[in-house]
Amino acid sequence: MRIIVCGAGQVGWQIARHLSGEANEVTIVDNNPALVRRATDTLDVVGVTGFASHPHVLEEAGAEDADMLIAATHSDEVNMVTCQVAHSVFNVTRKIARLREQTYLEPQYAGLFRRTHMPIDIVISPEREVSKAVLQRISYPSTFDIEDFMDGRAQLLGLSLDDDCPVLNTPLRQLTELFSTLRATVVGVRRGKRLFAPEPMDQLFAGDAIYVFTEARDTTRTLEIFGKTSPQLRRVVVVGGGNVGLSVARMLESRPERVRVRMIERSRERAERAADALERTIVLHGDGMDIDLLTEAEIARADSVVLVTDDDKTNMLVPVRAKALGCPLAISLINDPSLVELSTPLGIDAYINPRTTTVSSILRHIRHGRVRAVYSLGDNEAEVIEAQVLSTSPLAGRVVRDIEFPEGALLAGVLRKGAFLRPHGGTRLEEGDTVVIFALAGDVAAVEHLLQVAVEYF
Repeated sequence: MRIIVCGAGQVGWQIARHLSGEANEVTIVDNNPALVRRATDTLDVVGVTGFASHPHVLEEAGAEDADMLIAATHSDEVNMVTCQVAHSVFNVTRKIARLREQTYLEPQYAGLFRRTHMPIDIVISPEREVSKAVLQRISYPSTFDIEDFMDGRAQLLGLSLDDDCPVLNTPLRQLTELFSTLRATVVGVRRGKRLFAPEPMDQLFAGDAIYVFTEARDTTRTLEIFGKTSPQLRRVVVVGGGNVGLSVARMLESRPERVRVRMIERSRERAERAADALERTIVLHGDGMDIDLLTEAEIARADSVVLVTDDDKTNMLVPVRAKALGCPLAISLINDPSLVELSTPLGIDAYINPRTTTVSSILRHIRHGRVRAVYSLGDNEAEVIEAQVLSTSPLAGRVVRDIEFPEGALLAGVLRKGAFLRPHGGTRLEEGDTVVIFALAGDVAAVEHLLQVAVEYF
């Protein structure tokens, strides 16, 4: 496919990296020459410097022959106009835009993006995607990471193992024998600063952070086996009243079980806007680091504190104070992936990287053919790839034990005709199967090679 990615920031760069790695012809456009140079120096892409909304820039980027355009610049308006120009001038078939302003997404304006008005095929809202991720973490508070795969039939769970975990010091092969009906596989282990794909005889130890891939119906049982519970959510304190905080509070208010929400926002203007927009949430104006304000928000009685301000330092330091005051669970938004390793020492139970979440949601909407979704772990240390086995793929018709998976890759699950299969050495992969593969960053290229299809397929 010929794809134009507009915006060479972190989101655009990551999208271009994934798509160019799948043998697509990718052109990246940005008005910052340094960002364009970084993309062309590190990726197999063509770079064009200029404003993406300008027709002559899109023409230089090859819009006349493009199959798809992804508008992911920092400006909503530039993204919208870019899609309009791509449609009206160059007749680009598929257009995706990242929009941050929530007003554009309100139901009364749903007709705005129809082809007869502002022709955008898919609108991605980072704030809504992040809010959904926050709600997932709250729903499973014993996980530090969770992501859906296979259209919701399977989940990747990130779990930190405590001293009371009942399956410590047990070889993974023995776990498989003990829980033979459990459709779950440990695909990644972080021990200290090292993330690795475990071998069958590897054991798990207290302090390990593991990634488990499980059929969704077995999620609760999987959590129990690793000593985790899912307590009922009754009280939540949200720190940050911006778009993400508002979206999280609205979602909590709409849950069938009643959740009492209190919000803290430093900006008076934002606090007043949040108070007007929310129905049952109590909004407090002030600094989330203020002990008196946290006490007024009844942090000691809260089941969880959610940090969604636009400042990483606040999002990482407030949990320390909240935990000291008695709050058992802290979920933080962390923009800088290099800070993630500090989350555990600071008492952060789960974190969300908005860039990774946005990239994953965009890729999920544009996948056709072999790769359907990609989810990045940590600071791009590993990826979980969902792909379809095509007839010309090296995987088709082969038994798992005979496939030369790289050392840092594991087959996590197989979906065949709607049924989830936990793979083993004797599993034969068939054309049409959907597979999920865990791969360390250094082995992603080898996994992509396994997923390659013959040239004649196109």
